[in-house]
Amino acid sequence: MANAVKSQKTAKKPARKAAKPKAKAPVVAEAAHGAAAVATQAGKTNADLLARRQAAVARGVASAAPVFAAHAENAELWDVEGRRYVDFAGGIAVLNTGHRHPKVIEAAKAQEDHYTHTSFQVVPYEPYVALAEKLNSLAPGDAPKKSLLVTTGAEAVENAVKIARAYTGRPGVIAFTGGYHGRTLLTLGMTGKISPYKKDVGPFPADIFRAPFPSARDGITVEDALTGLENLFLTDAQPDRVAAIIIEPVLGEGGYIPVPFEMLQALRAICDKHGILLISDEIQAGFARTGTWFAIEHSGVVPDLITVAKSMAGGYPIAGVIGRADVMDAMAPGGLGGTYGGNPVACAAALAAIEAIETEGLLARSTALGERFRAAFAEIGARTAPFRMWDIRGLGAMLAVEFVTDFETAKPDAALTKSVCAHALKRGLILLACGMHGNALRIMVPITASDAIIEEGLAIFEAALADAVVELSV
Repeated sequence: MANAVKSQKTAKKPARKAAKPKAKAPVVAEAAHGAAAVATQAGKTNADLLARRQAAVARGVASAAPVFAAHAENAELWDVEGRRYVDFAGGIAVLNTGHRHPKVIEAAKAQEDHYTHTSFQVVPYEPYVALAEKLNSLAPGDAPKKSLLVTTGAEAVENAVKIARAYTGRPGVIAFTGGYHGRTLLTLGMTGKISPYKKDVGPFPADIFRAPFPSARDGITVEDALTGLENLFLTDAQPDRVAAIIIEPVLGEGGYIPVPFEMLQALRAICDKHGILLISDEIQAGFARTGTWFAIEHSGVVPDLITVAKSMAGGYPIAGVIGRADVMDAMAPGGLGGTYGGNPVACAAALAAIEAIETEGLLARSTALGERFRAAFAEIGARTAPFRMWDIRGLGAMLAVEFVTDFETAKPDAALTKSVCAHALKRGLILLACGMHGNALRIMVPITASDAIIEEGLAIFEAALADAVVELSV
């Protein structure tokens, strides 16, 4: 918990309510590119498109914002009615290099001039090989690496489990409370949150086990979590039948909670002791989000397998598994793959996005942004919503703030969080919530966002927070 937030707990009573800060309302796009893009949407409204969406799209596909995109650049987005938004969601952590990064777009268009699909399993192509080589070079550890490219994060996780089972000859997988690993049936079995992902769609595959995640909120220490894992070995998960332990180094949907480094180090030792593979799920935390290529690097731990997706290709759909060469080669030829896996356009985009991270210093930029957000949130919490911002946490620019009703009970306040998101959207800022109780706001702004955009977004956030506090106090 941030020191500035802790200090609020010692005060006798909340400070006098601050005046509601001013922030810019959404405006009609003035930039030439924005105006031109919106012009192509002439006559369309968000309401009309929402009605069409409700009639045509399955109800289970939810959308956080009732507005439809017309154009986007870096950390800004314009809807079909010409309203401008600062984007702190980044397509759910997909746009670390921003909307339409010039290098990414250029690389994708250049590849499209050659071919868009052959299926790597039929006629292979160099972009797949080049991206695998690059991923192997970025992954931590000295052992030789190999990579598999697929299309989605859930597909990457499923393949990581398949590879682990083939290598070890064991069926079991251990995941953690609050972890999110996908929405396919196998990955749902590993995902540690029922609503909305797992509700009413069980039963789930066998030989998947749940271990406790260390949680300050729930009073679960690292020692408690490790004791729970050892008890799991005694009661349900015979260790010599467990193929892999999978963990997000920073919980994503679970609340942007970093795994304590000592926990990751202990898991590495436990895996080594029992011949279990350690899988680091970096789908949301990877590619500079936390200030390193992969979040697990902060702990010094080297996993056996890493799953990747999201920001790897700057907005193009691609995912993968990176791992020790001997582990990755456990599957026989033909056992891995997929028709669209490692699409050549997405591979070209990924190589360009990785180059942008390297050449534009985005690892250091992520760390600096994280420090800026931490300081700003501490100030805003104390000034605008005393005793409501319980925690500020994360690694690098992968940060969240958690809201509670009061510091005495620390009861999660999902209503306030939802209200902040709604008021932020009205004022021109896109935010997303997360957490087991839906009371955390996560920051996924493009790392390429300018300082001016960051400050504008923070000003809107504070104004939206003030709006929400007033709304819920009436």
